[in-house]
Amino acid sequence: MSVRTLDTKTVTALVDDATAAPSMHNAQPWRFLFIRADGAFHVRSDLERTMPHSDPDTRALHIGCGAALFNLRVAAARAGWDPVTELLPTPADPQLLATVRLAGTARPDSALAALYPAIRRRHTSRHPFEDRDIPTAVKAALAEAAHREGAQLVFPGEWHVQTLLDLVHDAEGRDATDPGRSDDLARWIHIGAEAAATAADGIPESALGPRKRGGRAPVRDFAGRRRVADRGTAEFERSPHLALLGTVGDGRREWLCGGQAMERVLLLATLNGLSTSLTSHALEWSDLRWTVRDPQSAMGYVQMVLRLGYGPQAPATPRRPLPDVLDFA
Repeated sequence: MSVRTLDTKTVTALVDDATAAPSMHNAQPWRFLFIRADGAFHVRSDLERTMPHSDPDTRALHIGCGAALFNLRVAAARAGWDPVTELLPTPADPQLLATVRLAGTARPDSALAALYPAIRRRHTSRHPFEDRDIPTAVKAALAEAAHREGAQLVFPGEWHVQTLLDLVHDAEGRDATDPGRSDDLARWIHIGAEAAATAADGIPESALGPRKRGGRAPVRDFAGRRRVADRGTAEFERSPHLALLGTVGDGRREWLCGGQAMERVLLLATLNGLSTSLTSHALEWSDLRWTVRDPQSAMGYVQMVLRLGYGPQAPATPRRPLPDVLDFA
């Protein structure tokens, strides 16, 4: 293929797929610039969508942008391209997180392309999962998926799962008395039919799931004390399946790699019939984050805690209009 085949319609479709990625509170902190002469995308951070109290170092922002970058790679491979990717190519421009040049190839990455059907099916689920084991072979495949993106995925034992649940409870208590973090949430959680209908980002009430009346699953209640009509309550799983995704280092490059690994795991899990959600609550406090890691593994820094299981399909969350996130040059 030649660069000339990358018309506006094709570029727009690729970015549309990229923006289906998850991000903290669905803030969608990314922008894309397509350089026509190079046949290349610039993936950039949108600093107007930072969370100064919950994500002061922009670690979560980078993870979300890494997930969008991975979706772009998947969509490009499915369209028959080789997405040649470079992370942090220009130190003088810290908002430029990655470049993706689309090169013609007779043999696109089939493993990447195979994940494409999951891009639109993957949604964060805040509903109960079944108390049902995940096959060992599926866990091994998910761990290998993380490894292919330079990260590590481990499934902690029961004692460490309980530690994680205790840390989440600790984070919930801290958040309740931190007005700055409440401000971060207020911007992105949309309660009420009118607010949800007009939102192009954040978490609408339709995606909050039921309130938990029992069970041990670490499901964050974003509604807080606010009333949500027809929400209901439910029993959640008593033996939640949690996985720690981490990296050796803890800089911007590792955060981007972690985001790509996270999305690769989530898409593969979706293809294997699993529902997924992300549990970053304890990771938002630096002292708790260090305790989250599994001391029996070689993982240096935990970037995300994943909750996996068999459950109902979750609703989609809104996405920003493409003209707001895509520019051409």
